Amino acid sequence: ISLYGVAELTGQMLSQVTSTPWVIFLLINIILFVLGTFLDMAATILLCTPIFPPIAQHYGMSSVQFGIVMLINCALGLNTPPVGTTQFVGCAIGGVSVGTVMRTIWPFYGALIFALALVTFVPSFSTWLPSMFMAVR
Repeated sequence: ISLYGVAELTGQMLSQVTSTPWVIFLLINIILFVLGTFLDMAATILLCTPIFPPIAQHYGMSSVQFGIVMLINCALGLNTPPVGTTQFVGCAIGGVSVGTVMRTIWPFYGALIFALALVTFVPSFSTWLPSMFMAVR
């Protein structure tokens, strides 16, 4: 990824689409969600960590905020079919069909997407508590 400059190419492609930070953050969220849907969490983190944090920091997102955004997207992706590994494992353990779970899980998806939007677009929502622990007294 470093050798071929994937982070720089991705940053250039995103900046060609728009230079508005909230649109860039929305695009990063969509990309992370799609990757999280088809890849395991570890693979998503290993692939995206060298690419997206420099882009997000360039547009004003802190590294703590980006880490939380990445983890929420991975959590959403792990529960979303067609791959949705944690959902399939949970359904197998519980003896419930995936279709039944998908019909009842929508409010939880909505809450997680709302939390993702808050973390992404309201920086103080995700950085307030860590800043309290890091404050020098």
